[in-house]
Amino acid sequence: MPERTQDKVKRSLQAAEELYHRLVLLVGGTGSGKTGILREVAFKLGTEIINVNLALSTELLELTAKQRALRLPGILNQVVDKSQLPVVLDNIEILFDKDLKQDPLRLLQGVSRNRSVVASWNGTLSKGKLIYAETGHPEYRCYEQIDNMIVCMDGTEVIGSGKNIREAI
Repeated sequence: MPERTQDKVKRSLQAAEELYHRLVLLVGGTGSGKTGILREVAFKLGTEIINVNLALSTELLELTAKQRALRLPGILNQVVDKSQLPVVLDNIEILFDKDLKQDPLRLLQGVSRNRSVVASWNGTLSKGKLIYAETGHPEYRCYEQIDNMIVCMDGTEVIGSGKNIREAI
């Protein structure tokens, strides 16, 4: 019987404890079932899901555009600090907002330095590249150097380590 995606995420969280960034990305397109998987994982681990869009937009509402860009990393850390471990993040699209001038993957890696984090990633993993949005879209991102665990909704699982991305055994 093939291993369920939820089980791969939980196993990847354990394996991520050995990495510099204890980050697991659950990668899939819109409507692929990432939120359902995260709900089950959070329930089984006794934690909650943080809706990043909601949490950050509430905190950023009163700030100027410049203040938002400067304070976003600190606000994200504060939101994550209030959460139970492991941290489960969903709806992270606000991190890609071009007006906030942030590197979303680096933000996620930053909050996962001292704690285990699993986050949904609305995109794809193709030819060793982690992609968000389509080429030409203002929020398009493509990462070739990945230093974290990745579980894809299509059932594949990879370990990113610097320049090398390899399939998990």
